[in-house]
Amino acid sequence: MKEILKITIFSILGSGLTLVGYKAYIEKETINTVIPTSTNFTIPVSNTSASSSFVENTDFTEAAEKTVHAVVHVTSTTTYIQPRSIFDYYNRKGEQIQKGSTGSGVVISEDGYIVTNNHVIDNADELTVTLNNQKSYKARVIGFDKKTDIALLKIEADDKLDYIPFGDSNNIKIGEWVLAVGNPYNLTSTVTAGIISAKSRDLDGDRNIQSFLQTDAVVNPGNSGGALVNTRGELIGINTAISSRTGSYIGYSFAVPSNITQKVVQDILEYGNVQQAVLGVSGFGLNNGIANKLELNDTEGYYISEIEPNSGAEKAGLKAGDIIKKIDNTIIAKSSDLTGYLSTKRPNNTIQVEVLRKGKTKTITVKLSDKSVLTQKAFQLELKNLSQNDKEQFEIKSGVKVVNNNSDFLERKLHITKDCIITQINETEIESIDDLANLKSLDINNLYNIEVVYKNGVAKNWWLR
Repeated sequence: MKEILKITIFSILGSGLTLVGYKAYIEKETINTVIPTSTNFTIPVSNTSASSSFVENTDFTEAAEKTVHAVVHVTSTTTYIQPRSIFDYYNRKGEQIQKGSTGSGVVISEDGYIVTNNHVIDNADELTVTLNNQKSYKARVIGFDKKTDIALLKIEADDKLDYIPFGDSNNIKIGEWVLAVGNPYNLTSTVTAGIISAKSRDLDGDRNIQSFLQTDAVVNPGNSGGALVNTRGELIGINTAISSRTGSYIGYSFAVPSNITQKVVQDILEYGNVQQAVLGVSGFGLNNGIANKLELNDTEGYYISEIEPNSGAEKAGLKAGDIIKKIDNTIIAKSSDLTGYLSTKRPNNTIQVEVLRKGKTKTITVKLSDKSVLTQKAFQLELKNLSQNDKEQFEIKSGVKVVNNNSDFLERKLHITKDCIITQINETEIESIDDLANLKSLDINNLYNIEVVYKNGVAKNWWLR
């Protein structure tokens, strides 16, 4: 019995010493290992501990409360004529039909300015905005930009409105929590959460000006024009598109960054149209294996293959063969990084371009050029986009203004001179100079129907061969 008692006592003492040792050394080491991992994973918040930072940034209630009342329901109504016979078709008669669609919008000022997608309001005859408190107002279009798919609306509300302040989309990080706020399937005030999956996403290759934020927050039809916000309730994007084979959300959605949106809004308010700044270079990103074909060691950057004459790039000394690595403090890894950053700039802005030239890094100061004036070679006209003042003065929705006419024939035949406005060609409304770019290759001997608004406000329709 004494031997058994000794064994029992020593066993208890041994277990106690083991437990004390585990608490003193093993568990302490485990805690010291876990805390830094959690800190690196979460979004840093100043003056808070690692653990409280994680809790605060996964509690979305405050951000949702700040933003849900500033996201509105946009209803678009379009009226068109449905011909009932061939006679109706040629005489533009028939049954009047109304077609409606819905989307979302974001209030960006207390006096009723609202940002949405251009495709939400495109061709609308009537727009209605419904607030989160179910009050509805008629909205008018202040301006829009098809390239970025951004439109600006205005309502005259009874009271000051809740609004979402702009955040800095350049500072958003991949992996950072975001909320999508909108009205999918007419389900008003819907909030979903996700993370930023990618930045500077280009859905059309190098053919368009695109630089989307990609997120896995659930976005469905009806969310278009809604808000993408960070955990502080700041607007960092306008939800625009989804990647889907079914028409519904399957994992990824895309938003126009807030810095681009803010610049478009400011341009519309100040100039009546979007000011397009160009660097004056042509080329391509070095991603997707292109660098290997050029036998370059770099896999990130924008390779300049051509410099446009008289552009800011040429005047500053950029050369074909240069690889753009950075503009100001923004890294240029691919084409969409370059186009996205330039979309936040205006003509005559100055930027610092860091290039790699023959293995050496060089920083060059470039003054950006203006893309707003187009030389229409087919008609020998220099044209520019209309300002808001032009639209209000002549009571027109769209058109392009003549800067200079180099055609004696057009001046004699149609009396087109400086400051005349072309509103239609071949019964197609001209909304900007981009609509005329494809006419460069057309022959002046072809038959054209041109509608011109003269400086005295008189509009005339001409047939021109």
